[in-house]
Amino acid sequence: RKTRWEKAFHNSSPLKGVNASPLPSSGVEETDSHEDINRKATIVIEHIIQASDVAHTMQHWHTFIRWNTRLYNELYLGYKSGHIETDPTDGWYESQISFLDGYVIPLAKKLQECGVFGVSGDEYLTFAQNNRTEWEQKGRAETDRMVQVRENSIAAF
Repeated sequence: RKTRWEKAFHNSSPLKGVNASPLPSSGVEETDSHEDINRKATIVIEHIIQASDVAHTMQHWHTFIRWNTRLYNELYLGYKSGHIETDPTDGWYESQISFLDGYVIPLAKKLQECGVFGVSGDEYLTFAQNNRTEWEQKGRAETDRMVQVRENSIAAF
C-alpha cells in the first residue's frame, strides 16, 4: 500500500507540488492522466474504508475511550469464550500506543495529505495525536478502570 500511495501522490511529474486542479488540495493535478486519477481515487477510497474501522481513534478523547472500552470488552469476551487465546488485558496499554503510532497516526497523515476531507483531515490527525498523548498519560488508569468495571459487572451476576 505504501508503494501505491507513493506512486499516486508523490510522482515525479515536472509540475509536482503545483496543484492546477479546480479542487484545491484534492491531490489531483490538471496534468494527471485518467489512470493516475483512478489510481488516486482507488487508494483514497481504500484509506477511507480503513479509517472507518478505526474512526474512534481520530475523534475526541471521550469518544475514543468509549469505543476503546467497547473493543476491550468485546475482545475479553472472545478470550473468555475461547475464541481468542490471549487475555487482552495483558499489554492493553502498550498495544494501544503501538496501534496509534504504527497504524492510526500514519493513516490520519495520509488522509490529511490527500486533502479529500479539507480541514477535517487536519482535525483527524490532531485528534489521533492528542489521543496518543492522552493515552500515554491516562491509559494505564483507563485500562485499570476497564478491568474494574468488567469485574464489577461479572460480580453483579
